Amino acid sequence: MNDSSIQLSRRRVLQTATAVGAATLGYPLFGRDAGAKQGSPGGYSARVSKVVERALVVDMLAPLRMDFETSGYTAPLTAPEAAMFRESGVNAFHHSIGLGGPTAYEDSLAFLAAWQGFVGRNGNLFSLVGKAADLDDAKRSGKIAVIMGIQNAEQFREAKDVKTFHELGLRCAQLTYNSQNLIGSGSTDREDGGISDFGADIIKAMNEVGMLVDVSHCGDRTTLDAIEASSQPIAVTHSNCRALNNHPRLKTDEAIRKLAAKGGVMGITEVRMFVRDKDPVTVEHIVDHIDHVVQLVGIDHVGIGSDAGLTGYDNMPAEQLKALRGSYKASYAMRDKLDTDGYGPKRVYALTDALMRRGYSEDNIVAILGGNFRRLLGGIWV
Repeated sequence: MNDSSIQLSRRRVLQTATAVGAATLGYPLFGRDAGAKQGSPGGYSARVSKVVERALVVDMLAPLRMDFETSGYTAPLTAPEAAMFRESGVNAFHHSIGLGGPTAYEDSLAFLAAWQGFVGRNGNLFSLVGKAADLDDAKRSGKIAVIMGIQNAEQFREAKDVKTFHELGLRCAQLTYNSQNLIGSGSTDREDGGISDFGADIIKAMNEVGMLVDVSHCGDRTTLDAIEASSQPIAVTHSNCRALNNHPRLKTDEAIRKLAAKGGVMGITEVRMFVRDKDPVTVEHIVDHIDHVVQLVGIDHVGIGSDAGLTGYDNMPAEQLKALRGSYKASYAMRDKLDTDGYGPKRVYALTDALMRRGYSEDNIVAILGGNFRRLLGGIWV
């Protein structure tokens, strides 16, 4: 999308959500997962359930809701909504949206206040994450950890703002969204000038306070520059492999190799046009991207970052989805559906089942589901 419309895609829709306060979830609940197996409790084998229960499942890009209307903002979750989270198998959600433009600083403050308030009002279910040990504590106590992130860094007007936002709860920031900012270039920019001097200062400040650097939406050169500039490992929280699908939002083998060499982790997304350039698109095609990363750099550098919450894009309110679709460039190659087939609220079970069929060991599946991101975050969040 162009520089102005990219901010309208999520920012306009989401500004409404953050201006008043945190919202009640308005999801249309899915029925039984299309990818589930018949004839076993919950639709999945006992072995699948055992591995999911054992794992610390970290979805490194998962908005808590995919409906951004302001109605019912301060109400607590309903019992069915809470049950959807508890039954998902996900132990930690990286709650992050794209904010930017002239009011990015103010919008980001409102976003943090609104959603941390939401977590507090639903404290029987959620807990906020400040350090990596909080992920472990949440799982032990039966709660769901929430990592606060922003899919941009325009809220950082100067390097000292990084510390301010860290103190306010921000634990991960993407350097750019899809278009150019003062830090670097986005994945759909016509030209990529790489990380600026200002951007290098921001990365240094993020390293100093222990904030995770994310390059998921960055252009190719900006991605490579960021990996080199950071003194700490960084993340691609939600992207896929361009070697399998020639899409500008995906990462090259060169970037994946350099990310891994620095100790970083890449989260694989379920968004349809990022998985495959033609239909059908199933969980097996998601596993193809996991396979590619594993074959390229090893099991220690791949995780999950669904980029779709629990209910996905296709179940968003119609007008919001229409506005979202209309804001992206043609190069995003959106199709009639945006979500992977059969990949509903219990997608973690479907993915685990598919990984088992592909021959992954239980230990390796546990690493993919969250162990690798837990290791990365444990070294960053000081």
